[in-house]
Amino acid sequence: MTHFTYGFVGLGQIGAPMADRLAGPDLIVYDVRPEAMAPFADKGARAATGLAEVAAADLISLMVRDDAQVDEVADVLLPLAASGTVIAIHSTIRVETAVTLAERAVPYGIEIVDAPVSGGAIGAAAGTLAVMAGCADEVFAKVKEPFGAWASLVLHMGPVGAGTRAKLARNLLHFTAFAAAAEAQRLAEAADVPLGRLARVVRHSDAVTGGPGAIMIRRTTAPLDAEDPLYPIMRHVFELGDKDLTLALELAAEVGVDTPLARLGHERLAADLGLDLEDLR
Repeated sequence: MTHFTYGFVGLGQIGAPMADRLAGPDLIVYDVRPEAMAPFADKGARAATGLAEVAAADLISLMVRDDAQVDEVADVLLPLAASGTVIAIHSTIRVETAVTLAERAVPYGIEIVDAPVSGGAIGAAAGTLAVMAGCADEVFAKVKEPFGAWASLVLHMGPVGAGTRAKLARNLLHFTAFAAAAEAQRLAEAADVPLGRLARVVRHSDAVTGGPGAIMIRRTTAPLDAEDPLYPIMRHVFELGDKDLTLALELAAEVGVDTPLARLGHERLAADLGLDLEDLR
């Protein structure tokens, strides 16, 4: 079996537990903070004194802060890494950063994978991250198993850039839901509902139903035909949502809480479920 060396750059809150699942003599780690590398050296990994030493790895994962740091690391690695090396970017960056980096890597024979992760520090610690990979088919075949050391879901989303596009769509839902959660809390607080108990209900029911992801079962966002098997399901979702949002908006008006996200959700619910509101009346 060919010897395989894994490099890991960026040992922060998420990067460190990811790399920890690879710890051993075939891992090279680098972080600007020497103290972050010490635990890995204790487990037999090689603590690099600079990025140049990481360039010796066959697969290099980057979990750095932003686009500028990705470019800074790539500036060092691209001229030094051997042809055939794969560099995977797990940071959430701009799509064009990943695409441009892939173009820059071509003359060096280096493959770029934009592979952002979802699951946060909790998923990283548990080894249950989801990774969305953007790369050529043959490159995905190389990285799928190594990524499986720290992720429980490894999906190929398409060519370079597709992983980042998927992550941005996923996080749109994530952080918009945070804003909606805050709006729900304001309504609950004004209506004398204990916020801690409401939070327990939300976490419990979302764990059972899947939360917002439960309706992500369509292959396209185009309007549904009435004969589509999903039509009655989405119609049922709409009927429940229309009723419940109407009641929530009535409560908001009663207690004097502004709920713009709820109003917008109510206005858009039918169309966003693929339904024609006129057909539902």
